[in-house]
Amino acid sequence: MTNILVVASSANGDASVSSGLAATLVDRVREGDPAAHVVLRDVGANPLPHLTSETVAAIKGEPVTEAELAARALSDSLVAELQAADIVVIASPMYNFGMSSTLKAWFDHVARAGVTFRYTAEGPEGLLKGKKTLVIESRAGFYSDGPAANFDGQEPHLRVLLGFLGLDDVTFIRAEKLAFGPEAAEAAIAEATEALGLFAGETLKLAA
Repeated sequence: MTNILVVASSANGDASVSSGLAATLVDRVREGDPAAHVVLRDVGANPLPHLTSETVAAIKGEPVTEAELAARALSDSLVAELQAADIVVIASPMYNFGMSSTLKAWFDHVARAGVTFRYTAEGPEGLLKGKKTLVIESRAGFYSDGPAANFDGQEPHLRVLLGFLGLDDVTFIRAEKLAFGPEAAEAAIAEATEALGLFAGETLKLAA
């Protein structure tokens, strides 16, 4: 059985392109593996708390107060979902040239020293190795090449965070030019959907 964790982070609900593409991927995987177990963590619809003194104490120290203990319990549950996943799918719309603040808050809760990464004499080491990760990016403009590439603060940040946690088998699928008119948006979504099908087929082949 394949365990899939989907982290959606759009504020657009059912109109979200990134969340819709993530749902398409899950459908494709389930076609090949009906027993696949999917956990959806939608931090766009249900935002996690941003860092506060309580969450910092819970994640980086030893929780003592009731608020700190609650923050640790939340972090523990998010980490457990991540550790149990064979495939991690992150649906990330670009907001103001970066990832959503809700997705950043998710990373803040799962980046735990001694749990998802550790410090060694050679530097930090991610502890979540051996998982396949798919990042679905939706963007109004075109940032993967050309003059606007320098404005892309989304993908480089995601690559750093994922690598830091040991998630180094990462595929990026981008739906770009979504604000360039209906035809451009339709073509971008179709191209991304085709790439998702290829990813799903290859992933199931490797899992067989």
